[in-house]
Amino acid sequence: MRNLLIVAAALLAGVALATWLPVGDLTAAVIAPPASPLQAQAPADPAALDDWPASAPSPEQVLYAQPRMVRDALARLTPRVDGTPNLYLLAFAGDGGEDVFRNEAEYAAQLFVSRFGPTAHSLVLENNPATLGTRPLASWSNLEAALDGLQRVMRPEQDILLLYVTSHGSEDHSLLVDMDPLPLDQIGAQDLADILAARHFKWKVIVVNACYSGGFVPPLRGPGTLVLTAARSDRSSFGCGSDSDITYFGKAWLVDALNQTDNFVDAFKRARSDIAAWEKQDELTPSEPQIDIGSGIAAQLAAWRKRVVPGPVVPFKPATPSAADTTSTP
Repeated sequence: MRNLLIVAAALLAGVALATWLPVGDLTAAVIAPPASPLQAQAPADPAALDDWPASAPSPEQVLYAQPRMVRDALARLTPRVDGTPNLYLLAFAGDGGEDVFRNEAEYAAQLFVSRFGPTAHSLVLENNPATLGTRPLASWSNLEAALDGLQRVMRPEQDILLLYVTSHGSEDHSLLVDMDPLPLDQIGAQDLADILAARHFKWKVIVVNACYSGGFVPPLRGPGTLVLTAARSDRSSFGCGSDSDITYFGKAWLVDALNQTDNFVDAFKRARSDIAAWEKQDELTPSEPQIDIGSGIAAQLAAWRKRVVPGPVVPFKPATPSAADTTSTP
């Protein structure tokens, strides 16, 4: 199924791009197959179109626009600062059914650029009805395309990739990637590891904010890599849902801790303590966030921090809600 989708997407992209891109650019826009096969999510029932926002491009137009939108997002990255490690945040909000994940991705992008200065850069992939025309989708293909683009602008021996993934997670350690009625592939723990292993990022910080996300630690751990997860492999994390503006982990690590320190490990320790207190107060089964620190990454993050002069606290504010108007059928 995924191979068929890739062929269809490539044909669409080719028709769109061939009319105005040089051959070299067209070749670069074609996305390679994934590192490992994965069963695509079954296409949504046609009735799902009833909930598609009327103000948004059509589902076909959204898919058609993805290569351009990823390219434009990469072109908007702030200039790299020479002579020091730079940090590149790629925020991935997987579930388009709840605003909480979009809120976190948008806030993370604002926080890193505003608080940590010109050596921090951000790019957002997200699934949300409000941003179908303005943000690239959080999809497997766009994740690969964005990583390929970042590889071209980063200095591989110096710069640090920070991948912040926020979505629902399942007991089999897969992330929910959903923007109904688009048939998007799901991403498992090994899939994410394979996607990253196919690219040369020497220094990585991987944050997986999802239930059961501790299952991502074994395939992602390694030299030069810091892995943070919102829960252990057999536990839920908390704070998602339509009634939430931000998850427990997002509030604790992004909003509360990183507004006090630029040290990601120290921020995690503070976040883990705060989350444990909130869960105890709410009588919830402890999520037990996980951390794995690979060799060398702490020193490289310290080298990045030497040029960081933290700015003022960045208050959290939920992103503008999705438009209420949707298509309708008689």
